[in-house]
Amino acid sequence: MVKMMATCLEFFRLPPEEKAKLYSDDPSKKIRLSTSFNVKKELVHNWRDYLRLHCYPLEEYVPGWPSNPSSFNLFFLLLLLLPPRREVVSAYCKEVRQLGFRLLGAISQSLGLEEDHIERALGEQEQHMAINYYPKCPEPELTYGLPAHTDPNALTILLQDSDVAGLQVLRDSKWMAVDPKPTALVINIGDQLQVTMDRSHALCCTEALSNGRYNSVCHRAVVNSNKERMSVASFLCPCNNVIISPPKELVSEGAPATYRRYTYDEYYKKFWSRNLDDEHCLELFKREKAF
Repeated sequence: MVKMMATCLEFFRLPPEEKAKLYSDDPSKKIRLSTSFNVKKELVHNWRDYLRLHCYPLEEYVPGWPSNPSSFNLFFLLLLLLPPRREVVSAYCKEVRQLGFRLLGAISQSLGLEEDHIERALGEQEQHMAINYYPKCPEPELTYGLPAHTDPNALTILLQDSDVAGLQVLRDSKWMAVDPKPTALVINIGDQLQVTMDRSHALCCTEALSNGRYNSVCHRAVVNSNKERMSVASFLCPCNNVIISPPKELVSEGAPATYRRYTYDEYYKKFWSRNLDDEHCLELFKREKAF
């Protein structure tokens, strides 16, 4: 975990012209450097830069990255060509993925479902990573690193900067700081576990997750004027064409399905087409909403 944070910090120490080669505000790109959240939609930008990577399966993405030493981006040279860096990032991605599956198993059992129910329901899960960099902010009261939001995916595993606080969660209508602890990870329930799913044979079709028994965690990132801060968020995401809806075991006459059926791809595109300050994305998928 310490090596992972150190490796990521190396990227943000690169000259601006090196980092700019990766800049994009297109959320469909598999590798991109960007800033704020959605610069095309926002009236006020957030005090954050981030590198977003798709990292499962690793063997699918690594061959597509540049390999010519004369034009190879320094960050990927460090991560992919030098064994210590490559091994750090690869090992971290693999361990985080396995931890996520263990957590999904525990959540399934807590709902009275088979241990592998949610994992099967989500289909062949993708895995994304957002490496967040929050510079020192001269007027932190005027902006956020990220405003209040929930994550659109199923499960988020967050590695925090061990020296600088900044994560806050909303509990009982009050914002509470989640102070970093060395060697600890923060787990966020995402929107798709709030809805939930049952996969049918080879089809990415689910009837699952929790029908609101688990709620996605509303959180935000604040900035400060004294220290820069970093975090590494790993996202477990359903298969793009998986159909999200609660399993029959969690639906009854007294507890009908709250949300209409939809694919994760539909949800993800809607999430990235909006501003984080807009109405919660899940509200657009409630059954009474015309869509």
